Amino acid sequence: MAGPDERRCNPTSLPELERRWAAVRRQMPAAGIDALIIQGVNNATGTGGSYRWFTGISVFSSYPQTVIVPREGLMTLVMHGAFNEEKTFDGANPDLPGIGLRLGAPAFPGVNYCSAYEAELVAREVKKQGFGTVGIVAPQNMLFGFGWKLRELLGGTNFVDATDLVDPIKAIKSPEEIAFIRRTAVMQDEIVAKVRAHIRPGMRDFEVMAYAQYVGQLMGSETGYFLGCSAPPGQPAGMRRRSDQNRVIREGDVFMFQAENTGPGGLFVHHGRVFSLGKAQQEVVDLFGQMVEAQDFTIGLLKPGASCRDIFAEYNAYMRGHGLPEEQRLHCHGQGYDVVERPLVRNDESMTIEANMNIGIHPNPGLSNPRVFVTVCDNFLIGADGEVERLHTTPREIIEL
Repeated sequence: MAGPDERRCNPTSLPELERRWAAVRRQMPAAGIDALIIQGVNNATGTGGSYRWFTGISVFSSYPQTVIVPREGLMTLVMHGAFNEEKTFDGANPDLPGIGLRLGAPAFPGVNYCSAYEAELVAREVKKQGFGTVGIVAPQNMLFGFGWKLRELLGGTNFVDATDLVDPIKAIKSPEEIAFIRRTAVMQDEIVAKVRAHIRPGMRDFEVMAYAQYVGQLMGSETGYFLGCSAPPGQPAGMRRRSDQNRVIREGDVFMFQAENTGPGGLFVHHGRVFSLGKAQQEVVDLFGQMVEAQDFTIGLLKPGASCRDIFAEYNAYMRGHGLPEEQRLHCHGQGYDVVERPLVRNDESMTIEANMNIGIHPNPGLSNPRVFVTVCDNFLIGADGEVERLHTTPREIIEL
C-alpha cells in the first residue's frame, strides 16, 4: 500500500508549518484574538493561498475547506464529506498536520441551499470552545454564503479582520519557501525555452499554452495558468485567457507569452516574454526596450524598508519623464501561494519592502498604444544587503523565430 509520503507532491515540511503557526500565534494575544478562521477554495487558479500557508493543503477544486486555528492547541478542519462525518486526530497525521478534529458536510458551491451546512459546523465548534473574538483571515477568499451564515449563527461573537496580522509574516519567505520559488523560476525558464522550439505558424494560441502547461506539469508544476495570445503587425497581443486563445498563429505575428504557474511546492512566480514569428517590428523592439529599462529602474528602488507608495510615485514619475503612460492598475507585487499577494507597489499599500520577499515586476504600457502591447515579466528576491536578485535567467530580449 502506498503511504502518504509516496502520494503527496512536494509537501510543506512540518517544521515549516510549525514556524508559521508559532509566528502568527505570537501575535494573537496582543490583538485579543482567541481563534482564526481561514477558508480555502480554488487554489488551482492562484487563490486560497492563506489557507494553504496555514495548513499545507492545496484546495485544488471548488469545494471549500475551512480551518479554525485556536490560540493554543490543535486545529479543527471542516471540509466536504458525508453528513455527520466526524474524525479525531492527534495532530500528527501527515495528510492533516496540526489537525485535531475533522468535520464533513456534503455542501456544493453551485447548490445554494447547501451554503449553511459548513457554516453550521464551524459555528458549533466556535461556541463549544468558547471563542469570544474570532479573526477572519483573507475574507476576500471566503465564499459569501458561508460568511453570511456564519455571522448570523455567531451573533454574539466579536469578529475582526485578522488579515493584516498574517500578511506581513506570510510575505517574508523562509529558506524552504525560497528554495521552492527558485525551482519555479528554473521551471519557467525551461518552459520558455521549450516553447521557443515548439511554436510555429498554423498552431492555435491555446495549443502553445497547452504545451507550456504540459512541460510545466512534467517538471512538477501544481497550479496556475498561462496568459497571452498572437496578433498580426499593427495589433496588440495582450494577456488573453484560455477562452480567448483560439486564433491561428501566422508568419510575422507577435506572440505575447506569460507563465503564471507554480512549480513544485505550489509557490508562484511569473515570467513573460514576447515572441516574434519573423523579424520583429521596430516599434515592438523599441517599446520592449523601454519596458526593460523601466524594470531596471524599479529594481533600483526595491530596498528593505522602502515604502511601496513612494516606489509607485517614483516609478510613475519615471514613466512620465520618458513619455510613457503612468501605471494605474498594479506595477509590481509579492507572490506566494496566491498569484498576487502583498505587498502591492501602488499608492494604497501600507507595507514596506523587506528582505526575503518574492517580488514580480512587469512594467507595461497598458492599453495606451492601440498597435502594440509588450511586457517583460520576471521575479526578484530581495536581499538583506539591498541586493535584488533576478530569479529568471531567460535573456530580456524579444525572441525572434
